[in-house]
Amino acid sequence: MYKILTLNNISVAGLEKLPRERYEVASEIQHPDAILLRSFKMHGMEIPKSLKAVGRAGAGVNNIPVEDMSKRGIPVFNAPGANSNAVKELVIAGMLIACRNIGPAWDFARGLEGTDAEISKQVEAGKKNFGGYELPGRTLGVIGLGAIGGRVANAAISLGMNVIGFDPGITVEGAWALDAGVRKAASIDEVLTHSDFVTFHVPLVDATRDLINADRLKRMRDGVVILNFARDGIVDDKAVVEAIASGKVYGYVCDFPSNLLKDTPKVVSLPHLGASTREAEENCAVMVAEQVRDYLETGNIVNSVNFPEVIMPRAENCYRLVVVNSNVPNMLGQISTKLADTGVNIHDMLNKSKGELAYTLVDVDQAIPESCVADIEAIDGVLAVRVID
Repeated sequence: MYKILTLNNISVAGLEKLPRERYEVASEIQHPDAILLRSFKMHGMEIPKSLKAVGRAGAGVNNIPVEDMSKRGIPVFNAPGANSNAVKELVIAGMLIACRNIGPAWDFARGLEGTDAEISKQVEAGKKNFGGYELPGRTLGVIGLGAIGGRVANAAISLGMNVIGFDPGITVEGAWALDAGVRKAASIDEVLTHSDFVTFHVPLVDATRDLINADRLKRMRDGVVILNFARDGIVDDKAVVEAIASGKVYGYVCDFPSNLLKDTPKVVSLPHLGASTREAEENCAVMVAEQVRDYLETGNIVNSVNFPEVIMPRAENCYRLVVVNSNVPNMLGQISTKLADTGVNIHDMLNKSKGELAYTLVDVDQAIPESCVADIEAIDGVLAVRVID
């Protein structure tokens, strides 16, 4: 019986992927094999020694101490792309909110007083203050063309916009999924200087912090609209507010409210709604639950942020050994030697590495003695070992 600790409410659609005859799932549980969470901050949390996997029902993993998990030999799974349609829709809504001045117009309408006839007169007199413009023919710049950015780019094309995008790490699959009309830029600055709207779909790392700053704002088109539904910190909010005051920036729509932003004209800050749809929550929960289950039951790894992707079909009537170790020379030799010394025959083996970590699956044709497992655990550089019957 596997034990799963949930640190947030996880969609029932995801939890149903963990059959009750094999899994015990609870928000309070001792000695969990895996943790499922959404936004719970694990930094500073005491990590159970029994823990084998962490699954984040979402894309970002800033709330998880990934480096610490790596040192313990624990893979961290996420659900990239599962919420992509939800975020795409909000980005499109954000462009419309900005270019049609929906926010200030709504505030104006809500503040109207008097009889219906008097309100009608006020509407006719005031609507000229909220005139906007349309999307077709405008250029959208997309920074990051992964699952979300690609969907945004394609949707903008279908709305009659021009699209220019930048992503040095785009995958072959991602490139194939893009509409042929999306122009590929050679740099971020090329995107910024040619765009009427700019949207970001990248993680928050040192290289992307304050990606939009005062210096880059100067190079952008007058009247640009900036959209940030990725991560707080990618845009220098103070610089954007100053650019709005000077007339350089037409509007800013983001998912990260603050005291600076909430009362600034031409800024619409939403309460982190990017993935807040029933469908997105279900998709994320299903994806991460299936990945964690696959890892616990077979050792296979898909969509881990700190481990390599490793998929090896399970041989019939075999026992599977799972080894996590530092990515250093001769680890496979040492593991194979320990098995051979015990008289265990290797049926199949697969080893892959990612950065400083290496991961090995070994199928053997007989039960592995506990003494052999202990010998492998004792190898210098081995972080975690388990046997799957």
